[in-house]
Amino acid sequence: MTKEQIIDAIKEMSVLELNDLVKAIEEEFGVTAAAPVAVAGAAGGAAEAEQTEFTVELVSAGSSKIKVVKAVKEATGLGLKEAKEVVDNAPKAVKEGISKDEAEELKAKLEEAGATVEVK
Repeated sequence: MTKEQIIDAIKEMSVLELNDLVKAIEEEFGVTAAAPVAVAGAAGGAAEAEQTEFTVELVSAGSSKIKVVKAVKEATGLGLKEAKEVVDNAPKAVKEGISKDEAEELKAKLEEAGATVEVK
């Protein structure tokens, strides 16, 4: 299998499938996929770069769980079962690495459905 074939296979996976794959790789090779923490700031106080990628995290489904599951399903393209798992396992990231506008739009949709949401 070539690198390109592996990358193509990964592109086709859902978020939950990717999460399972990462866990399996960590267990198999005894490594962790956590990104190293960079030391922020420098002597003299360098300004931080403006954040360009955001994560929308579902904090709570609230009282309208079914509406929230439908909103997560619609926003992510996940199947009903996978969307329900995301909602059931809150707090949980719904989408990661998205633009500020997309994050705010998704937050509004989820809040409209009754969820409590954070954009990070």
